[in-house]
Amino acid sequence: MYNQSVKKGLIIIILAFNFGLSAQTNLDSIYAVWQDQTQTDSIRVEAFKTYIWDGFMFSKPDTAFILAEVLLDFATRQNYSSANAQRLYIQGVSLHLRGIYNEALVYYQNSAAIFKEVEDNTGVASCLNATGLIYLYKNNYNEALGYFIQSLKIREELDDKGGVASVLNNIGYIYHSQEDFSKALDYYSQSLAIREEIEDQQGIATSLVNIGEIYSAQNDYKKALDFYSRGLHIFQEIDNQQGVAAILNNFGYIYRNQSDYSNALDYYFQSLKIKEEIGDQQGMAMSLNNIGNIYKSIGDYHQAINYCQKGFKLAQAIDALLEQKEGCSCLYEVYKAVGNGNKALEYHEALSVINDSLSVEETSKQLLQMEFQKQVKVDSIAQVEKDRLLNLAHREEVLANENQRNILVASGLFVLFLSLALWSRLNYVRKSKTKLQLEKDRSENLLLNILPEEIANELKNTGESVAREFEKVTILFTDFKSFTETSSQLSAHELIEEINSCFKAFDHIVEKYAVEKIKTIGDSYMAAGGLPIQSDESVKNTVLAALDMQTFISERLKAQNEKNLPAFEMRAGIHTGPVVAGIVGVKKFQYDIWGDTVNTASRMESSGQVAKVNISLATHELLKADPDFSFEYRGKIDAKGKGEIDMFFVTKAQEV
Repeated sequence: MYNQSVKKGLIIIILAFNFGLSAQTNLDSIYAVWQDQTQTDSIRVEAFKTYIWDGFMFSKPDTAFILAEVLLDFATRQNYSSANAQRLYIQGVSLHLRGIYNEALVYYQNSAAIFKEVEDNTGVASCLNATGLIYLYKNNYNEALGYFIQSLKIREELDDKGGVASVLNNIGYIYHSQEDFSKALDYYSQSLAIREEIEDQQGIATSLVNIGEIYSAQNDYKKALDFYSRGLHIFQEIDNQQGVAAILNNFGYIYRNQSDYSNALDYYFQSLKIKEEIGDQQGMAMSLNNIGNIYKSIGDYHQAINYCQKGFKLAQAIDALLEQKEGCSCLYEVYKAVGNGNKALEYHEALSVINDSLSVEETSKQLLQMEFQKQVKVDSIAQVEKDRLLNLAHREEVLANENQRNILVASGLFVLFLSLALWSRLNYVRKSKTKLQLEKDRSENLLLNILPEEIANELKNTGESVAREFEKVTILFTDFKSFTETSSQLSAHELIEEINSCFKAFDHIVEKYAVEKIKTIGDSYMAAGGLPIQSDESVKNTVLAALDMQTFISERLKAQNEKNLPAFEMRAGIHTGPVVAGIVGVKKFQYDIWGDTVNTASRMESSGQVAKVNISLATHELLKADPDFSFEYRGKIDAKGKGEIDMFFVTKAQEV
C-alpha cells in the first residue's frame, strides 16, 4: 500500500471539497441575511447554513453542531421542514469530522428522509455522498461505492456537474485505495475534465493532487511533483490552507524517498506551520513524526526524540492510531540506536500494543477489500453475461433461416458454454468463500489474543462489553529485582530478547493453569485467576502459576550464570479479593481490572523477596487446608499505603 501519511492528506482534501470548504465568505454579511426577516425562509436557511459552514465547521465542528440547533427551532416555528433537514445534515457533518461515524450515519439517514419528503433531491444526493464518505474512511469500499453510485445517478438527473465531478472523484479514490491505479486515474481524469469545464478552481486543484498521488504511488516522482505543483498554485490562490498543507507534506514525502533530507525537512516544517495555524491536530502529529524520522535518518537523535515524542503524545491525546505507531516506532529505534535499553523497551511494549490493535483493524480491512473485489468481479460477470445474451439474440435472428441441424449444434454449444460458465462461477465462489473463511478465522484469533474468549464473543455479538464486579479474584504480580542495574549490562536488543523470553514462558504457564493474563507494565507481569469465569480452583491455580514462574526464573538464572551472562531475579506477590473488570478504550481494546485488591496484590509483590511467592492473609485463608502447599508466616509487614499486613511465603509441600 502507498504511504499512509500521503493517504491521510488525500482524505483531508476529499473531505474539504465534498463538504464545500470556503475561506472567503464575509460572515457578517451572511449572518445579516439570516437575521433579515423580509427574506424568504429558503434564503435565510441557506445563509445560516453558509455562516455555520464557513465560520465554524472546519475549525470548531462541535460549535457548528450546537449552532445548528437554531435551525430546529426555526423549522418548528415556521413549519419549514427543509430547515430541520439542513440541521440534521450539518450536525451529521460535524460528527463525521470529529470521527463519530456511527452517530453521523444516523443524522445523515434522518436528514435524507426529510429531504426525500420535501422532494429536495440535491439534499438527498448530498446525504448519500456523505454516507459514502464515512464508509470510505472505514475502508468499507463496497458500501461506499453503492452510496456514491446512488448519489451520482441523482446528480446526473439534476445535471449538477459539480456534484457529478465530486462523486466521480470519490469513486476514483476507492480504486486508488485498492491500488487499481488505471481505474482510479480514469475516474480522476473524468472528474478533472468536468471541473475544468465549469471552472471550479478548488475542484481542479483536488483532482490534480489526486492524479499526482497516482504517479507518486507508482514512483514516477517527476510527474507527481508536476501535478502537485499545479494543485498547490491553485490552493494558494484560493487560500485553501488545508489543501496547501497536505500538498507540502506530499512534497516532503517524495524528497524523503529520494534521500533529499534537506528539502524534505523544509517542506515538512512548512506543512507543520500551516497545520498549527488552522488547528489540524492529526495533521500536526503526522508532520511532527515526519520531521522526527528525518532527523533519525540523518543521525540527529536529540531532535528525533524531541519531535517524535511530541508527535506520539499528540497522537495519543487524539487517539490517532497510525500516528501513534509512527511516533512510537521512531522513538523505539532512536533509543535502541543510542543504547538506552529501558526507554527502548518501554516503546517496544507500547508498539506491540499498537500493532495488535492495527492487526485487528488490518484484518477487518482485508476482509472488506476482499468483499469489494468479489463484488467488482460479480458486476463484471453480470455485464459480460448481459453482453453475451444480447449477442446471442442477434445471432438467433441472423441464423433463423438456417437448417435445424445448425440450430441444434448451436444450442448444444450454448449449453456446453453455459455449463462451463456455471462451473467456473461456482468454483470461483467456493474459492472466495474459503479465502474469506481463512481471513475471518485469522481475525477471530487476533481478537482472542487481545481479549478473553467470553469478552470477545460478547463484543462481537452486541458491539460492547459491560464492566462486571467479581467477588473473588486472585491477582498475581511479578517484578524483576534490580532491573535497571541488570539491563545496563545488556544492549537494547539483548534486553528486549531477555524480557521476551521470560514473558513468553509466563504466557505458557498462565495458559496451563487457566489464569488470565491482564498486561505487562515495563518489567512487571500481571495476571488474574477467577475471571471472566469464576472457578473454585482459581486461587490454587494462580499460586501454582506463580511458583512455576519462580522455578523458571531460578533455572534460567542458573543457566545464564554458567554462561557468564546477566539474568534477572524475581519477586512475586498474590492477593485475593473483589475487583471490577472490563474493556478499556474504544479503538485499542484492553481488558483490565480495578479495585483495592489490585493495589494490595502489588504491595504483596513489592514487600516480597527474591525467588519467593508472597501471599496475603486473604489468600492464605482460602488455601491453608490444602495439603499441596506449605506456608511460612512472616508476621505483620509494613506495606506502603496499606499499613501493616499479615503476609506468608508459600511453597509446594514436597519442597519442604
